[in-house]
Amino acid sequence: MVPGHEIVGTVVEVGSEVKKFSTGDRVGVGCMVGSCHHCDSCSKGQEQYCEKVIWTYGSTDVDGSVTFGGYSSLMVCNQSFVVKVPENLPLDAAAPLLCAGITVYSPMKYFQMTEPGKSLGVVGLGGLGHMAVKFGKAFGLQVTVISTSPSKEKEAREVLGADHFVISKDEKQMQGAAKSVDYIIDTVSANHPVEPLLNLLKVNGKLVIVGLPEKPVQFAAPAVVMGRRFVGGSLIGGVKETQEMLDFCGEHNICCMIEKIPVEYVNTAMERLVKGDVKYRFVIDAAQSFKSDAFCN
Repeated sequence: MVPGHEIVGTVVEVGSEVKKFSTGDRVGVGCMVGSCHHCDSCSKGQEQYCEKVIWTYGSTDVDGSVTFGGYSSLMVCNQSFVVKVPENLPLDAAAPLLCAGITVYSPMKYFQMTEPGKSLGVVGLGGLGHMAVKFGKAFGLQVTVISTSPSKEKEAREVLGADHFVISKDEKQMQGAAKSVDYIIDTVSANHPVEPLLNLLKVNGKLVIVGLPEKPVQFAAPAVVMGRRFVGGSLIGGVKETQEMLDFCGEHNICCMIEKIPVEYVNTAMERLVKGDVKYRFVIDAAQSFKSDAFCN
């Protein structure tokens, strides 16, 4: 399997039926490259939930071939799954918006977690979490970062602009933050208890899970019943919503915090990723990497 699903670049050629894009356009391709176009989800612009969705890598394409993602010098994609990248956004820092960005933007919009003056809790300060903080501030929300790592407080406050920081392993801090937020986005994919997070929600609060822990999510019914709290989940967004998100980022000058690397650094990057040593996305410079001497033999 060859991965790569946050892909940006410049159009070098278009087919005769292409009307949306021209040579030289700055574009991106996210997690999907195809769908059925006919089901209920597709008709609503939610291709990510189509039962016949074709993922950017590791999926079977319409011709029976396997999709190979974006770790290459060239990619061909149906115009229906290509989006335009605003001119003011650097391509490298815009790339992770196509997954990390839309993964948190979509539920914030769908579940109406954007009302200025309301409060948002962001669980986990990684690739998804730091984008949730940025979107929260852009929407005019009070943002609380909820993390197991005290060392992340300075960056959360001083770099990303978070208003509050709570250490989830500190019972006193968690008790002090009880019923303090209207919304929570849980970005953590490691196994962790959800019920303590529910206690942070106000009455009518919403918690949306976008991480993918291995173990089932569990909580006692009173944790939601007694406060009329909602627990939901969300994947990425559809193509139209992804374009909307990119345009919003262009208007508010929002990008991902990244470290750009050559492809030959990938193994080291993976080792660092396991250790959590990245802020907050590695982005491979494929165009330059495949011009290097390392790939000439």
